[in-house]
Amino acid sequence: MQPFTIEEIAQMVHGVWKNPRPGMAPISAVCTDSRSVIPGSLFLPWVGERFDGHRFIDAALEAGAAGCLCAQTPENLRPDKFYIEVADTRLALRDLAAAYRDRFEIPFIQITGSVGKTTTKDMVAAALGAKLQVLKTPANFNNDIGTPLTLLGLEAEHQAAVIETGMNHFGEIAYLGSMVRPDIAVISNIGDAHIEFLGSREGILKAKCEIFEHLKPHGLAILNGDDALLNTVSLPIRMVRCGQSEHCGVRITEIDDHGVDGITCTVETARCRYELVTAAPGEHMTYPMAIAVAVGEELGLSREEITRGVADYRPSGSRMRVIHLPQGRIILDDCYNASPQSVAAALEVLAKTTCERKVAVLGDMGELGDLTEQAHYNMGALAAMLGIDFLVAIGPKAVKIADGAAQSGGAVLHFSTKEEAVAELREQLEPETAMLIKASHAMHFEQLVEQLRGDYD
Repeated sequence: MQPFTIEEIAQMVHGVWKNPRPGMAPISAVCTDSRSVIPGSLFLPWVGERFDGHRFIDAALEAGAAGCLCAQTPENLRPDKFYIEVADTRLALRDLAAAYRDRFEIPFIQITGSVGKTTTKDMVAAALGAKLQVLKTPANFNNDIGTPLTLLGLEAEHQAAVIETGMNHFGEIAYLGSMVRPDIAVISNIGDAHIEFLGSREGILKAKCEIFEHLKPHGLAILNGDDALLNTVSLPIRMVRCGQSEHCGVRITEIDDHGVDGITCTVETARCRYELVTAAPGEHMTYPMAIAVAVGEELGLSREEITRGVADYRPSGSRMRVIHLPQGRIILDDCYNASPQSVAAALEVLAKTTCERKVAVLGDMGELGDLTEQAHYNMGALAAMLGIDFLVAIGPKAVKIADGAAQSGGAVLHFSTKEEAVAELREQLEPETAMLIKASHAMHFEQLVEQLRGDYD
């Protein structure tokens, strides 16, 4: 982060510096966690449903923070620290990030969608990275804390920013967009994730389309052209659709699925024809590839740069990470999160592997509301229909996954917890077996991956 004076910070957050004194050093870092304070930083106490960061102001200052924002000003103010009083620390962080973003005359790309947000973000960043210095959202920093902290990570060398934004309630994408104010807005798809809070897919579409509220008037909207709901969207701005359908301006053709070794495809635009390769498995990867082409062309990258950048893509975290183990064993680590659409795509990847046996380990999917039982049942039925040799369902909601598989003729076992399932998974991971591991993040199936992988270290 480029440095701010204390006076500048107070002005940006509409706050009052309670104990002003001359000569205080500028601030070049912001922290929201008192346990990881950077010396000389600004501490911002976050207020959540179950905690209040104001209780840790003294600890943060003692750990080296130069000062803090506060909606609850401490009674005793240290003379060697600064205190800026604000109405709401959450809104103050938004205002600080929005003001800082205005320092940078670079293209901002904001990405949202029900499934594949992070994959799309990483693919776009990889493509642009062939020519530009790119800031991208790290890990899962796609919420009201992570987005402003990402923007505050901008430095003079950055030439583009690719910002992933997530939501599970109305108003959240608009809130994050007020900081990002994108030049390019991307919606990857509309699925069932978070339908519990948004009521319907139409509600999800409405919430995702908040991304256009802060899109620059000269900006570009990029949509999945094979998504039925997104095809109902019309906008008074430039728009391009990416997909296999004939009406798509960025069209995917000639897909060649190489199983766990990745995908090749052709993407055609009015300007160029691209022969693209990625090592990431699954035909669904063609959509992030096409979106990367659309963004790359908009920002003036050459065909060679876009092609090279897409080939450089690597998945982040547990997103269809292919782990090769001895004697032909493969773990498909896709346990970062799960929705009906992403589970279906992962099962199709598993079904297309060339291993002799195929085993799916599926857990609970969250925030599906009234769709919960039917969605889980359908995933079990789909696994059986695709010819998956064995299914292990884990978690209370996953009982319905087991029911769907069993009633569709599949071989399946159900366990209440992942701890109970470990011994069975070890037994199922035979030589020449591909094992998919997938569930919502709250299930922490990454622990299963590490346990199984550790057996062969």
